[in-house]
Amino acid sequence: MAEPLRSNRDFRLLWLSGLFAALGGQMSAIALPLLILKETGSAVQAGAVGTVAVCAVLITMLPGGVMADRVERRRLMRLCDVGSLAAVTALAVAVWNGHAPMVLVLLVATSGAVLNSVYAPAAFGLMRAVVPPDQMSTATARLQARSSTARLVGPLVGGALFGVHEALPFTAQFLGLFLSTVCVALVRTRSEARTRAGSVFSRRELTAGLSFLWRLPYLRTVLLVFGLGMNFSFGALTFTALAVFSDGGRSGLGGGFVITCVSAGALAGALIAPRFAAERHVRTLIVITCWSCVGTAAALAWLSSPLVAGLLCALCMGLSTVASIGFLSTLLVVTPEDRIGRVQSAAGFLSSVVQPFGPLVGGFLLTTLDSSTAFVVIGCVLAVSAAVVTLAPSVRAGAGASREKPDAAAGEPEPAEGKPTPPTPEEPDHPEPAGTLRPRPATAPERAAAGPAPDAAGPGAP
Repeated sequence: MAEPLRSNRDFRLLWLSGLFAALGGQMSAIALPLLILKETGSAVQAGAVGTVAVCAVLITMLPGGVMADRVERRRLMRLCDVGSLAAVTALAVAVWNGHAPMVLVLLVATSGAVLNSVYAPAAFGLMRAVVPPDQMSTATARLQARSSTARLVGPLVGGALFGVHEALPFTAQFLGLFLSTVCVALVRTRSEARTRAGSVFSRRELTAGLSFLWRLPYLRTVLLVFGLGMNFSFGALTFTALAVFSDGGRSGLGGGFVITCVSAGALAGALIAPRFAAERHVRTLIVITCWSCVGTAAALAWLSSPLVAGLLCALCMGLSTVASIGFLSTLLVVTPEDRIGRVQSAAGFLSSVVQPFGPLVGGFLLTTLDSSTAFVVIGCVLAVSAAVVTLAPSVRAGAGASREKPDAAAGEPEPAEGKPTPPTPEEPDHPEPAGTLRPRPATAPERAAAGPAPDAAGPGAP
């Protein structure tokens, strides 16, 4: 019988590593735009930092997965930690000296995003080696709870430190990254793919994870609809609620309450997921989440209470987190060990590629329509996604398939140089997993390097 997670030394170190790094990253995430605003007075330049980081993550996510399947993963994580530590040190020193050039800020934001794209899939691969398959759901729930806590606490502490001195949030991030680096260095477990991936920039390697997911109709449908579609729509919904309940920007209290409730819902979902055996009921949870989002959009079209809006959004986020934890734990168990980096990066890419456009669409709807109509339009898009997830044969069939042989998908030998086998409809070698999956920690582009925290496949993924 496997030892409980609380007695698993390496898992505790990975958990602490991610906590230290995520807290520091969340502090700098709020401090960076404030620093640019203070130094330049330009909101455009302040916003450019986040845009550059997001673009860097999307561009390097798939190559990062290939790297995680080429290099011993613990060693790769340590290299990323050292690189992140050097970048943050340069920024902290510059701010303490009284001037941080825009070029340096953009360089730090970009390097942090790129290193995180490499770090995250390596952390997933190492976690799979550290945690037994039957404890994967509990482990991912604890990682998500850690990330949600950092998102709740980090910005508040970072803003308070910035008010004392603008260099303090970056100094705190330096300390967090240093402690994270120490924790990773103390991990004893090693994780290396039995069959190493080929060239990082080979088209066959970059698409190997996407090819694996495409061959499984269940995973393909859930990722495209629940991951990509619902993430985009929920982003538009929360931004619209933020704008409407902030009274057009005249008061941030109502909108801030809604966003706080979303973060609280994610934390609550992570805490209760182990009690629900999320990996066994993922399809049901996904369907309930999707229709809850539809109901929330309909309610917000007619209600004007920030309290009700916050509670409804928290409910949707909590349900999504529970479903996503089951989805991710299944992905980690089903994916072949020598492809875990590429598959995890591909899943994260699919779930996040259009998410940044959700707030943009929400803003466009509010500009051209009244708020009630905007919520109705978003609700219609959510309803289409919910109907597809509910009725799609691939999703319905996948809920009961392959629990007996979760590693069957790993039975196919890796082709030369990691070449993925072309998807064919009649291919029987890859059973549809019983759970759903949930891509990468994400961990968000704003942190320079964090431990293995899951990325949500459904609404609210960072």
